[in-house]
Amino acid sequence: MIQDLKNKIEEKITENSVWEKTLDFLNKHVDFGDKISISILDVLIVITAIFITTLLLRLVLKILTRNLPIENKDKFNVVYNYFRWLIYLIILLVTLHSVGVNVTAIFAASAALLIGVGLALQTLFQDIISGIFILIDQSVHVDDIIEIEGKVGRVEEIKLRTTRAVTIDNKVLVIPNHLYLTNSLYNWTQNGTLTRESVSVGVAYGSDVELVRKLLIQAASTHPDVIPIPEPVVLFTDFGDSALDFKLVFTLNDSFKATFPKSDIRFEIDKLFRKNNINIPFPQRDLHIIEK
Repeated sequence: MIQDLKNKIEEKITENSVWEKTLDFLNKHVDFGDKISISILDVLIVITAIFITTLLLRLVLKILTRNLPIENKDKFNVVYNYFRWLIYLIILLVTLHSVGVNVTAIFAASAALLIGVGLALQTLFQDIISGIFILIDQSVHVDDIIEIEGKVGRVEEIKLRTTRAVTIDNKVLVIPNHLYLTNSLYNWTQNGTLTRESVSVGVAYGSDVELVRKLLIQAASTHPDVIPIPEPVVLFTDFGDSALDFKLVFTLNDSFKATFPKSDIRFEIDKLFRKNNINIPFPQRDLHIIEK
């Protein structure tokens, strides 16, 4: 197509002697080695192709970022700038090949280099592409509490290559973005900040189970971090080998710091059980010795 356009331009120019000289000028070739030769007309066609590509890239960028927050638009623009030059390079080579320039030598010279660079940057590109997906689908936001590969943290910053989160121990957790594509991600706060937590406890056989239920609910209800609605509930989960097993279920507004209220509730349960003579048993085994 580009070659046809080039031929038509030459036909129009040759209709006039003045333009014929212009054509001669435009057809002057500059040789780069033995196999690569480029004319001035080829350069003009390449410039036109790059200009059209620039307009199309700006249109695509505007469409992709129209619904993104301002801070995410800035991050996406960084990615756009990286890939823009790669697209320019591809358009340049394709256009040169279309106008008749032998670019085989360029491909041959750069093939080994491009393969080596591609292998070295494979993980980097995976991280960047994953970062683009995160920005577009908005699956993770700053201040979300996430769990990935058994690690839990509050998201502090989402970058193009990595996501920074802070654990409950105030340690910085740097997560490569490609892990979002290869691992299951649990977003604790995707549906809101309220989460259901639980504390399990066992009591001795023969204990008053109704009293146990009352004391467990009291231990949770009196804690300031427990949300009153929905109310705490107690589940009788099993008849264990050495104890009657119960689970106290309650709601917290900040699950990221759930370790502390759960510890407080355990202290309160132990206090109430001691006060009301409810025993928490330890595993017991009967040993029978058979004499022969």
